[in-house]
Amino acid sequence: MEKIQKNDFVEIEFTGRSQGKIFDTTHPEEAHEVGLEKLDVKPLIISIGNDMLLKGLDEQLEGRELNKEYVIPLSPEKAFGKRNPQLLKTYSLNSFRKNKIDPYPGMTLQLDNSPAKVLSVTGGRVTVDFNNPLAGKDVEYTIKANKKIIDDKNKINALQDYFFRQRFEFEIEGKKVVFKDKVVKLFLDVLGEKFKQMTGLQFEAKVEDKKEQSTPKNK
Repeated sequence: MEKIQKNDFVEIEFTGRSQGKIFDTTHPEEAHEVGLEKLDVKPLIISIGNDMLLKGLDEQLEGRELNKEYVIPLSPEKAFGKRNPQLLKTYSLNSFRKNKIDPYPGMTLQLDNSPAKVLSVTGGRVTVDFNNPLAGKDVEYTIKANKKIIDDKNKINALQDYFFRQRFEFEIEGKKVVFKDKVVKLFLDVLGEKFKQMTGLQFEAKVEDKKEQSTPKNK
């Protein structure tokens, strides 16, 4: 059987469980069972060894066979990390009420642009946990790599889906990928070299100067 190597682009499907309960899946039927059907549930295309998965999964998939299902247990260090006491924050109850929020233990919300969970509300103080809900927990993934992705266009779109969270138009010119949206240049300034290592292609953004040039008048 063909094996997976570093930098291979592969389509994967998986189900993640903690204490026997599903917390993430690419299978629509399982997503429906646990109330995740509103998410975009489908197999993912990722590049092996390039941090597009949890560290433990990324390490474990290299050298595995295609079209073979594996059950991979992960310790907290290889999954969502250990719980960090410094991510427990205390706020005044008034600061919530000023924003018309009535906090209660177990409530989840966005604070300082980060997801958080209210642990306690006592004495006018609210203790909030910014740790990932799965931090400090062992998890288990059932995972299978269905196929390798060979087409460069599909590889580039997979990178856009993961890193940009949206797709921009591009053209492939030999070994060069050319985007024509100036927004992409900001991404490529940071990620262009990484993309080159992953795909063997050169990435650039060419933005045409749209200023109208004056035409000399005939005298």
